Amino acid sequence: MNRRILAPPALAGLLASSLVACSGAVDGSEDEGKPIVVGTTARVQVTEDTPAPFDPAASYDVGSWNIMRNTFQTLLRPPRSGTEPVADAADKCRFTDKRNDRYSCTLKDGQTFSNGHELDAKDVEFSIERLLRINLRGGPASLLGNVGKVEADGAGKVVFRLKRPDATFPYKLATPAASIVDSQTYPADRLAKGYKGTGSGPYVLDDFDAKGRKALLTRNKDYRGSAGAKSDKVELRFFDTSHSVQKALDSGGIDVMNRGFTSRYVERLEADRKDHIELVEQPGQGVRYLVFDTKDKTVGRRAVRQAFARIVDRKQLVGDVYARTAEPLYSLVPGGLLGHTNSFFNEYGEPDAGAAKRILTKAHVKTPVKITLHYAHAGKGGSSVREFAVLEKQLDESGLFDASVKGEPPTSYSSAALQGKYQVYGFGWLPDFPDADNFIAPFLEKNNVLNSPYTNKEISGELIPRTRREPERADATGSFIRAQNIVADDVPVLPLWQGKQYIAARDDITGVEWALNSSSLLQLWELDRGVSS
Repeated sequence: MNRRILAPPALAGLLASSLVACSGAVDGSEDEGKPIVVGTTARVQVTEDTPAPFDPAASYDVGSWNIMRNTFQTLLRPPRSGTEPVADAADKCRFTDKRNDRYSCTLKDGQTFSNGHELDAKDVEFSIERLLRINLRGGPASLLGNVGKVEADGAGKVVFRLKRPDATFPYKLATPAASIVDSQTYPADRLAKGYKGTGSGPYVLDDFDAKGRKALLTRNKDYRGSAGAKSDKVELRFFDTSHSVQKALDSGGIDVMNRGFTSRYVERLEADRKDHIELVEQPGQGVRYLVFDTKDKTVGRRAVRQAFARIVDRKQLVGDVYARTAEPLYSLVPGGLLGHTNSFFNEYGEPDAGAAKRILTKAHVKTPVKITLHYAHAGKGGSSVREFAVLEKQLDESGLFDASVKGEPPTSYSSAALQGKYQVYGFGWLPDFPDADNFIAPFLEKNNVLNSPYTNKEISGELIPRTRREPERADATGSFIRAQNIVADDVPVLPLWQGKQYIAARDDITGVEWALNSSSLLQLWELDRGVSS
């Protein structure tokens, strides 16, 4: 998004569940040749935050990555199931040393871009060097910032030399940040702005209609990777609100719905099995944090942040706003991943205004503490409006805070946050890859995606490097837990909730159970049209 998204992540994804649709042939049916239409609230548009939505050197949001995942190739890609990346443009990849700091990939033969240009190792070298050279602030370059040198060894082999050992490097090569672009088409030192894109993935971006809010993807007949498209055409349609995308699915205006699920809609789909709509659910890894400006004169004081952490009632927040679609989160790393521990619950327990008052009194902080919370305001009645109203009420009712909330324009929200304009702000995160590293390093390394002034030498200098030297990820658990405990004590960020993931489709669509990967990105090549029950 998986991917920095400062607006709240929509609760979308899938459970390896028993979604079954008939896969009979449709030859001769009236639906033959029609694109499968997928509706989503993850918009794609040129804004201050996303000046080049389909340029791999710039895009780091779920809407853009949904299209890039399907139209660009990477050397590796996420698997259909499990976590270990599988080959895509590469024939094979491996570490060539015991330190995990030299990585080599051999490419498949005969691959081309959608414009007919040959794809070879020089294009891979160009793509990674270009990403790192442009190094857009808040962009995806941070994922591959550990690459010291990348070299093409002839046309068919590429070698990466890392600055430091990193067992998670294959996962990072499987993200759209490592998309391979045509070295003959893309400028080496600036972004390719607008809505065009030249890739070699299973689909080609045939048309993007910004005004009509839709994109048409056509099967790439020259694709030679491991994710062959099952449907000739897929159309993405972008909706402003949950209500509008839900209405489109109900009426048959779209075939598949990704993102925009409300708890009421989930309950309705689970209860009504006669409406020809199937729902797939899975515990998700999309999370919501609050981020504190640790240089601010008020929330820069650790005691204020600790008192805040003592007051927030996650159970009430989830129950009042997200009901069945999320669960309370008490650490940076979500449940379901190796290394997760409930650090914030262990440190602060249940909400306790009395304990919060003692923290502030001991630090000689005058109350009530004036504080402003910011969020991306996508429209009236949205979940963020209700979420921040609950937080404001909890803080004010403690008698220790005088809180106010302010909705900000989504088009400039992340830029303002990165510039340090907000005391406290809501931050949603979908993982780039399914490893605890991706919930710790992006926020706590020196050049972090939050542009946060907070630093901790033990985490950045010892714990993160130590975890990346462990090829067996279970062996990194102790270091991950230590990092989470430090964060719970310092509170530069405050975890709130972890979202479940959903995708829904009309019952003549097959492959839906595979259509989202572990990073909540659409794998449109899995979708096909079958026969309605």
